[in-house]
Amino acid sequence: MTTQDERSATADDAPHLDHPVFALASRFVDDVAAMEPMTATFLGLPGHDDRWGDLSPAGADARADLLRRTRDELAALPAATDRWSALAGRVLAEDLADGLASHEHGDHLLDLAHLASTVPTLRELVELTPFDTPERAGDVLARLDTIGEALDGWRDCMAEGVRTGRTVAARQVESVARQLRAGVAEGGAFPRRVAEIVAAHPDLADRAETALAAVAAASERTAVRLEREYLPHAAPHEGVGEERYLRNARRFLGSDLDPAATYAWGWDLIRELTDRAVRVAARIDADAGLDGVVAMLQTDPAYAAPSQEAFREAMQERQERALASLTGVHFDVPHEIRDVRVNLVAPGAPLAAWYMAPSEDFTRVGSIWWSLGDATSVPLFDQVTTAYHEGFPGHHLQVGLAVTLSDRLSRAHRLLSWRPGYGEGWALYAEQVMDELGELERPEYELGYLGANLLRAVRVVVDLGLHLGYRIPADAPLHAGEEWTYDRAVDALVKLAFNDVDTARSEVTRYLGWPGQAISYAIGKREILALRDARRAREGAAFDAKRFHADVLGSGSVGLDHLRELVLG
Repeated sequence: MTTQDERSATADDAPHLDHPVFALASRFVDDVAAMEPMTATFLGLPGHDDRWGDLSPAGADARADLLRRTRDELAALPAATDRWSALAGRVLAEDLADGLASHEHGDHLLDLAHLASTVPTLRELVELTPFDTPERAGDVLARLDTIGEALDGWRDCMAEGVRTGRTVAARQVESVARQLRAGVAEGGAFPRRVAEIVAAHPDLADRAETALAAVAAASERTAVRLEREYLPHAAPHEGVGEERYLRNARRFLGSDLDPAATYAWGWDLIRELTDRAVRVAARIDADAGLDGVVAMLQTDPAYAAPSQEAFREAMQERQERALASLTGVHFDVPHEIRDVRVNLVAPGAPLAAWYMAPSEDFTRVGSIWWSLGDATSVPLFDQVTTAYHEGFPGHHLQVGLAVTLSDRLSRAHRLLSWRPGYGEGWALYAEQVMDELGELERPEYELGYLGANLLRAVRVVVDLGLHLGYRIPADAPLHAGEEWTYDRAVDALVKLAFNDVDTARSEVTRYLGWPGQAISYAIGKREILALRDARRAREGAAFDAKRFHADVLGSGSVGLDHLRELVLG
């Protein structure tokens, strides 16, 4: 329900940035940056790139204290004076409440996962930190020098989890231990970044060698201790159960979830998408069948980039072409974000693609990062739609636009707030828009788009099935009537969503370590499509898709219930 402050402010659409909520939100960003230097680097806020911050239990408690102080200050502020101060207050209050609930439930003691956890974040952070000047390069090396302290503090959290009986399953532990070793192996992220620093700044060679040795020692020490001290106490079950799952889903979606109805809807969506995929595959090869066409697209060099660098160049060109053709026609794109860079990640990281926002001052542009493993050629059929999802008009437009809206959104909202239901829902919706606009110009790219949507539909049934113990339906196209297991989930991704086996294993391991997040893509897209249908029905011939997109994106990241209030009134 729309709050009284939001209703009363509707008549006055001009932002009142002098309301104290904006100053509080800005100060909160600075406080977070000082307390969490890693977050500051991800946000592109200068002055913090030489430190990791306190990753120990004491550090987690200090962060919770900051959230409480900010919550109390927010509660003492005067009532909102317009829709934007109301929005700023509501978003900040919800984010603070979520952060405190996470701490009170001990989620920081479960920070051990294949993808969304500290160890993968350490690697990612080093890969994206700039080193274009000797000072910046020195900051990166200073951070590497002290990575052992950071890992020791983080491991103390994991030890507290063991002591209190809050542990993750063995698969997540084993993945993190592998990543620790892969990061420092030949060709891994840390040696590669150090070599790049030395090439750019030869005077730092001795210091770089010392820093790399520190990373190697700390990584091996941490991996060994995880295997010896944590693994024997790993949780016996990979599914997290209903209480934790629904709590996570509520935080990710900003809406309550009916898990049983969503599970059934996921299977319906799989059937619908598969039927269309069969028809598209027949346009590529009428005799091969869907499985045969997918196998051809995955293995035939004619449908692949011949190298990872050629793939990067192709994805960069596609971003530039989409920005040029769609800007001002289907989307309003501020000048500050009419640039996006495509980057590759060193082998050893989980196989995935992700987006990094521009910095607040736009000196760092938005960027897409692909982890392709050790592939020597890269099939293109299913990556074109990923480029639209991660870049433009997906996350790059969505997140980059929010960063530009300093005239109406609070600083905390622009830089810190993220609801996957809204965020991933928009990015998946953006893929559909590109399909509707004919930007998937070859049938294999359309099939790849359907595969991407099948992946998100399979995620719904796999994530709910693994964590909540649902059985596979009796009329399912595979493993009918059986219980979900890791191997059956991998098989579903391979046979229903066109994944290769390695990618499918990485995906399922991700879902098991990040309960409730995987469903946010399809559910978020469903909600945005429902909002579009509602607006079109209400406005009739006056409906303007560009205006609708501006309204969805113009209020920044919010929960799905809140988005419905903002878009439909």
